[in-house]
Amino acid sequence: MSDIAIMEPHAPPRRGVSGWKALERRLFSPGILILPLLIFLLIFFFLPAIRLMTFSVMTQNSQGLIGTPFTLAHYIRFFEVDLYQKVLWATIRISLITSVLAAILAYPVATVLVRGNITTTRIITLIVIAPLAVSVVVRAYGWQLILGNGPTGLLNYVLMNLGIIDTPLTLLFSDAAVIIGSLHIFFPMMVLPLSSALGKIDPNLQQAARTLGAPAWKVFLRITFPLSLPGLVAGFTLVFSLASASYVIPALIGGPGSQMLGNMVEQQVLAVYDWPFGATIASILVFIVILINAVSMRLLGGRRIKASAS
Repeated sequence: MSDIAIMEPHAPPRRGVSGWKALERRLFSPGILILPLLIFLLIFFFLPAIRLMTFSVMTQNSQGLIGTPFTLAHYIRFFEVDLYQKVLWATIRISLITSVLAAILAYPVATVLVRGNITTTRIITLIVIAPLAVSVVVRAYGWQLILGNGPTGLLNYVLMNLGIIDTPLTLLFSDAAVIIGSLHIFFPMMVLPLSSALGKIDPNLQQAARTLGAPAWKVFLRITFPLSLPGLVAGFTLVFSLASASYVIPALIGGPGSQMLGNMVEQQVLAVYDWPFGATIASILVFIVILINAVSMRLLGGRRIKASAS
């Protein structure tokens, strides 16, 4: 008895399924997924920012209405008055010092996060991230109690009882207080990107350098530091941007003598009701932040080119 091959007809292509998959790929493409975020940023960030920058070159009449003619008088006024220049340089100085101190202190902490055991890593991560759950205002008032200028200030009380100082230190309502408070608040923004960059470094590179006789400081300068530059640049720009635009810390623990550009914007807009000049100060602050970010990325890009060429 011979076998008879039975040929089954080919099933027709399931166009509905393939069409649905194609539609699904289009709906869930990266461009479509990011579209809601772009619309949100356009409406609530870019358009108000453009409007604010437009105010900086407009004129406000006696009734408080803002309109034409366009003028650069607000920018000229800002750079001609000594008070505004002092506040500008104070903002840059405080932000740079805060960023540099955050970078110096973040390297050991980030190294422990990456190289430590699980228990140590969890504890350090909790210590670094936990303050983010507390309001900036609450932390600022806490630093008021710690840095109080009189003998009742916590720091002065401890130092005087230990016999380290005889007279109370004057820390509150100073640039030092603003730097300390800003460092405490923005320190996680340096640790997190830096620890991410350090985690990508192959430990065998450092171990090989030590095996060849390189001291620890040379291993850091020649291997760890260059390879961690992306995280350092990201953390530095984050801390500088946030510190330069800070308002609560200078207002609560900086006092009148340690004002920054963010405080001047609030004064011009809400107290003086001079929207064009407040917009001018805000635009200058945005320009400074963009300039620092551009310089940082330029330095990082140039270093990468040199590294690839060598």
